[in-house]
Amino acid sequence: MAKLSSSERRALPDRAFAYVDSTGRRSLPINDEAHVRNALARFDRVVFEDEAAEERARKRLLNAAKKYGIVPVGFVTGQVRKVKSRSNPLDGLPTGTVTFLMTDIEDSTALVEGLGDDWAVLRDALQGIVRRAIVAAGGREVDARADEFFAVFEVAAPAVDAAIAIQRELAGWRWADDLECRVRIGIHTGRPTLTATGYVGLSVNVTARLSASAHGGQILVSAETASKLDGALPAGVRLRELGSFRLRGISREQTLLQVEAEGIEATFAPPRSS
Repeated sequence: MAKLSSSERRALPDRAFAYVDSTGRRSLPINDEAHVRNALARFDRVVFEDEAAEERARKRLLNAAKKYGIVPVGFVTGQVRKVKSRSNPLDGLPTGTVTFLMTDIEDSTALVEGLGDDWAVLRDALQGIVRRAIVAAGGREVDARADEFFAVFEVAAPAVDAAIAIQRELAGWRWADDLECRVRIGIHTGRPTLTATGYVGLSVNVTARLSASAHGGQILVSAETASKLDGALPAGVRLRELGSFRLRGISREQTLLQVEAEGIEATFAPPRSS
């Protein structure tokens, strides 16, 4: 199959792609038979913003296959199996010692008030950025609601990789109408309990408080996570200890460290604490 050049890709209309996300990023070209076949093979490698977006892309791809006389038996079988596996989204989440990552949007209430109905568009775009980074680093989404996103990793280093990727992409993002939207990230390692409705335990609360204590653009990690990162950080990534802080609702003071790397902010006010 001939690969589309950048200029050829730009010249194609949105309808020539199976998936266009909320930021306008286009994936899975379906402009001819060869590209439809390639899209069928690559569909499961795409990170969709949510299940509704994935379903829309699936329908567009199947309609394109029908147009070119392609009978995608293997694709349909795989998709049916995939949908069945989602009957319980908590199945397969890691247990034992895990690392949590939580994001939320700084001053989200003001954004909701100022944007009105457009708030949902902004939130979905942000969640798409977060979701792509987490999946690319090997993490699992646990929950996404309101302006928060909660993910889990089997080991600590990929969680830091995902956080850096999120902040780097957002640092280069240009929002419409001079909008400023900043995400704060907390990362903590612990041994939670996985129940039928999700993770419970102090480690979940500490992660949430870490995220709430950060400033927009900042990544905070706990001492527990830092201990798992010894020798595991990639070149150019550093942890700077900020001191011990009493987080709201947590009785024991927590040692907080800030992730520093090229392409993300490094100067912030002290963490928010009780």
